[in-house]
Amino acid sequence: MSDRRPRLDRPILVEGKYDKIKLDSLFDGLILTCEGFSLFRRQDKQAFLRRLADEKGLIVLTDSDGGGTQIRSFLRGILPKEKVIHLYIPQIEGKEARKKTASRAGTLGVEGMDGALLRRLLAPYTEGEAESITPSYEAVTKAMLYADGLSGKCDSAERRAALCLALGLPADLSANALLEILNLLGGAAFYRRAIAKVGFSGDF
Repeated sequence: MSDRRPRLDRPILVEGKYDKIKLDSLFDGLILTCEGFSLFRRQDKQAFLRRLADEKGLIVLTDSDGGGTQIRSFLRGILPKEKVIHLYIPQIEGKEARKKTASRAGTLGVEGMDGALLRRLLAPYTEGEAESITPSYEAVTKAMLYADGLSGKCDSAERRAALCLALGLPADLSANALLEILNLLGGAAFYRRAIAKVGFSGDF
């Protein structure tokens, strides 16, 4: 049996970093976090999610508790309904191994779900053969980001923030997250237009 992780056919949004870690261990693709209720205050991230949902579609997978319900309700008010798929995990009593006590609801969150269950839940939204996920355009590479000073340099975070601001993306994206998003939005041609707009293409 192949241990290749199935690739998600669209981005997925989860609540926090431990949910992301769990899904990263099971799937390949763009997995984003709400960072809990801070999403309610982050207008830059809200705008980014609207744009991403409109262009690529978006899966929302939150915990099946009060907090998860609040986040879903908020997202329904800011995202295009026809472009968003809401998936739900079952309410299973228990606590995650890393926690000393159970959550207020007393149920497991996304991070505590069995891997086989999550694979079944997301199976309709994964790509089939490897050939079908090869982009038809030239992809942005880590070498390109490095050459333009967007990774591996002392001021790379500031340069990424400037590019993200110009594109309407969250300013605190890591180099890997930026790479994934640039390739989702259009690849190398899109990237070259973006860095030309910012004005630091090839000036590092």
